[in-house]
Amino acid sequence: MKINTLKSAALASTLAIASSFASTSLFAEGDISGAAAGAYSLDPTHAYLQFQYNHLGLSNPILTFDDFNIDLNLDPADPAKSTIEVSIVADSVQTGSDVWHDHITGEKWFDTANNPEMTFTSTSITGSGGSFQVTGNLTIKGETKPATLDVVINAAKVHPMKEKPVIGITATGKVVRSDWGLGANAPFVSDEVLLRVEAELIQG
Repeated sequence: MKINTLKSAALASTLAIASSFASTSLFAEGDISGAAAGAYSLDPTHAYLQFQYNHLGLSNPILTFDDFNIDLNLDPADPAKSTIEVSIVADSVQTGSDVWHDHITGEKWFDTANNPEMTFTSTSITGSGGSFQVTGNLTIKGETKPATLDVVINAAKVHPMKEKPVIGITATGKVVRSDWGLGANAPFVSDEVLLRVEAELIQG
């Protein structure tokens, strides 16, 4: 009994640490107020877009998209006037299994043959310094609904190799997939999906 109690405590501690890591940035927040104004685009070699769900209470798979783009038009003096646009090639989802890839891109899920792209266009940005909430229109499978992301500015500086202004971000959020016509197999597959973006945006 004592061993089982210790194991349970250790598991709880591990899960707490993992949860904390998943919901926060690894580094202290940066400050965007001194960043260069203008257009920024994604550095595709340092870009990660993930979504996570629960499967039967047994596992929490993390899937990624390999092909996506983020365009930022930044007004550091008044961040609310900034705009963000995201486009995602739906068929670029990485599942770890050819069978699962064919399944999730089929008609029951993303239906990529008829809906090759997902998009997000910001409609409001609130916050200051290094922490913001970005709300926008998320379009998946022909359905457009509002979604909100919590965005942390990891750093805003001149890139040491490319010698251009660069901004590093961590963005997290939650969506209910059935709002976009993707509710198949709920509740066995969780309706709530966690989103995470790690990205570096380069000016010019």
